[in-house]
Amino acid sequence: MRFTSDTSSDGIREQLFALGDVPGALWTPAGSTGPRPLILLGHGGGEHKKAPAVLALAHRLVTGCGFAVVTPDVPGHGDRPLHEEYDRIATANRARIEAGAEPGPLLAEFHALVARRTVPEWRAVLDAVQRLDHVGAAPVGYWGISLGCGLGVPFVAAEPRVRAAVLGLGGALASAAEAARITAPVRFLLQWDDERVPRTAGLALFEALGSAEKTLHANPGRHGDLPPHERDAALPFFTRHLA
Repeated sequence: MRFTSDTSSDGIREQLFALGDVPGALWTPAGSTGPRPLILLGHGGGEHKKAPAVLALAHRLVTGCGFAVVTPDVPGHGDRPLHEEYDRIATANRARIEAGAEPGPLLAEFHALVARRTVPEWRAVLDAVQRLDHVGAAPVGYWGISLGCGLGVPFVAAEPRVRAAVLGLGGALASAAEAARITAPVRFLLQWDDERVPRTAGLALFEALGSAEKTLHANPGRHGDLPPHERDAALPFFTRHLA
């Protein structure tokens, strides 16, 4: 892991890094030492490690809980170069959706393809970050909705260090088998009028989760209308399961 920037402001230390060809950001309480729970935050499609929504949630988890938060850039996003295959598929999918195709199956297939690369990348990021003295090998949580859910389900299923996860705005078309392997507590978010992920697919993913403790939080509105209070509720959820 190579750090490219290390700054502190308003009680938050921000370290930008590159692990191989994976850029990312790590936030911790300024001046902190010793182990602390770590949240891996998976950003949404078209976003990146320092998108406004990512920064806002990361800062809340650091200042409100004393946690560490890490966000890697997904292939083709942020500081990563254009991925020709993924870009070609995404462009074709957009054209098919504009022509009237159902978006759910196309997005699910695309997320499953990208996850084959991001799951090992994210596990390597956890390895590297937890070797740092100011993070350590404490319990891990995961947050990811939309693209972050499509990539997060196989990641959480494969990673035993994840002890709690917030997932949502995703469906079960390509990830039901992985969801069945998840046993950590899950808070699942669903938009009742989601135009990108059919309600039935979201409910099917929730049902497929193998977790003994899982809660469904459904709100009216479209894919991008997730209420701010659902992000705020991640703090007590992660505190209860990780701290």
